Amino acid sequence: MLLKELSSLASPLSQGQIEKLKQLTAELNAVQLAWVSGYLAATANAGQLTPAVETQTVQTLTILYGSQTGNGHGVAKALADKAQAQGYAVNLASMGEYNVRQLKQETVLLLVVSTHGEGEAPDDAIELHKFLASKRAPKLDNLHYSVLALGDSSYEFFCQTGKDFDARLAALGAKSLLPLIECDVDYETAASEWHAEVLNSVKPLIQTSSANVVSIGTVKTTQVNEFTKQNPYLAEVLVSQKITGRGSDRDVRHVEIDLGESGLTYQVGDALGVWFSNNEVLVDEILAALSLAADELVTLGSQSLPLKQALLNNKELTQLYPGLVKAWAELSGNAELLALSEDKEQVRHFILKHQFADLVAQYPFSNGAETLSATKLLELLRPLTPRLYSIASSQSEVETEVHLTVALVEDERHGAARFGGASHFLASAAEGTQVKVYVEPNKHFRLPENPATPVIMVGPGTGVAPFRAFMQERVAQGVQADSWLFFGNPHFEQDFLYQTEWQQYLKNGDLSRIDVAFSRDQAHKIYVQHRIKEQAKTLWQWLENGAHLYICGDAERMAKDVHQALIEVAIEVGGLDIGAAEAYFDTLRSDKRYQKDVY
Repeated sequence: MLLKELSSLASPLSQGQIEKLKQLTAELNAVQLAWVSGYLAATANAGQLTPAVETQTVQTLTILYGSQTGNGHGVAKALADKAQAQGYAVNLASMGEYNVRQLKQETVLLLVVSTHGEGEAPDDAIELHKFLASKRAPKLDNLHYSVLALGDSSYEFFCQTGKDFDARLAALGAKSLLPLIECDVDYETAASEWHAEVLNSVKPLIQTSSANVVSIGTVKTTQVNEFTKQNPYLAEVLVSQKITGRGSDRDVRHVEIDLGESGLTYQVGDALGVWFSNNEVLVDEILAALSLAADELVTLGSQSLPLKQALLNNKELTQLYPGLVKAWAELSGNAELLALSEDKEQVRHFILKHQFADLVAQYPFSNGAETLSATKLLELLRPLTPRLYSIASSQSEVETEVHLTVALVEDERHGAARFGGASHFLASAAEGTQVKVYVEPNKHFRLPENPATPVIMVGPGTGVAPFRAFMQERVAQGVQADSWLFFGNPHFEQDFLYQTEWQQYLKNGDLSRIDVAFSRDQAHKIYVQHRIKEQAKTLWQWLENGAHLYICGDAERMAKDVHQALIEVAIEVGGLDIGAAEAYFDTLRSDKRYQKDVY
């Protein structure tokens, strides 16, 4: 703003100097601008402008995060806040927004990165991950670094991306401040300890007394919601309505939640974090099986509360993890479970099909005459964590509401009904039920900045949720651009989610076209990837004409199958070989034209 006005103000600079100054400052980030400002002030006061002048250099603590669901961003932001409070100059940025050419100029680099899918880097970390692994990566002999890796031990490649960053930085000559920190889903304590340790370890490297405090993250923030994961808003459920037919083998709910006067805002593409309570029937089953009293007082942190309440609201009961399987095997003394717990592959399959109640029922606790204490039980169980749901509405349309599309996770095991924790909570929520929520921004799943840009949306099953939000937003804003939806589910009559809405969008011309794949309405199964191949020529034309491509839904199979179909389209229609086809979609992703919200 100030530079734009320079030429119209009385200035001792010539027009040529002004243009040079504009060109220079346009290339600098906020930290570099702060340094230049201090340098110029110091040299002006000294009466000279020469590189030989010794000024107080502002060494910057660079904190980068790679985050798929927001946890990494939260950990990095908390570290930046603590560093700033101690007087450090801080550059806080997403790895996706970081200029990799800046890396060789860094002296202290702190990384917080999650692992996505099968050991893959999260979307915003892909470019930096590739750069460090490439021949273009520079020697980093002057760099000191530390890595905090976030992961889920339920997956085979636990914290793999963090391990990759740690190994590669070391190979490039950088010096580790601390050993790699690997965090499971209950990461808060370990992350807080790392904050303290790493800030203490950088003290000899950075002088804080004269440091300017500059944070890229806060500079770019336009609006911050008051309510967070740690401080959620107590909202009310307005509607929890089944939108699959009576004959469907799945129960999918359209859930509407009232945000009231919270002031919570979200953008299309964001997720809603939902805290939930465990099913009371499930808790009673566990207490009975372990012969524990529901009203026994227990301590969690500084809180004293009945055991049943702790299990209802504070502990994870519906998702197992390898450490719990191993610990229970040792407690039960069961030879079969002990053998299984030593086999990583078997454990991975086991935790997908069992809950804690199944462990208790199938492999009873056995320790002579002793029973499992309430304290030991709580030590075994991980803290309850919220679930994230892609938001299925636009505030331009629904104002103070937020809509979700929730598939009830349900199964029967050994005659007992088993449900997903959050999905059962939302599916069974009556009107007026209170639920703690917060908005989790997803900057990597956004509509194009230019509203005239065509969009291709691939969202089978509940993956259609954010595309309902996309369409609401584009219609509310009067956007007249082309849009194309690929949707799939088992049966047309039972499982066509939001069918009347899509038909109305088509009728009005808001949705240009829709291709559907109902896998079980014919003898051979048809999925969205088959429809993509059928429409290969038209789809390629859309991409070549600048369309943005979005995929939402199952990461395990669907997203991989769709990606493979796209590669085949690029080969068969675009005339590319496989390497060039992969590079084509890598470029689309770098240009934010190929975005995924998969889980």
